[in-house]
Amino acid sequence: MPAISMFYGIIVYMYFMDNKQHKLPHIHVKYQNDEVIVAIPDGEVLDGNIPKAQMKLLQAWIELHKDELLADWHLAVSGEQPYKIEPLR
Repeated sequence: MPAISMFYGIIVYMYFMDNKQHKLPHIHVKYQNDEVIVAIPDGEVLDGNIPKAQMKLLQAWIELHKDELLADWHLAVSGEQPYKIEPLR
């Protein structure tokens, strides 16, 4: 489960071969003790939650990097290492 980006205490992960449970492209995100699974590219919450302020930052980051996220998703479900993505600044 490689971390593909980190910003403002938010850590974004993409699991290998992780297309069975949620059936669509998504990322796993941790912030302190909270976790959320978010669909890409639309930012819909599939499971869990993080504080509202961090969720807004995450959704802005997803919007900026949706093409890269989808490319990484295709790599990860094929068992390949996804690339790191620039953090939100």
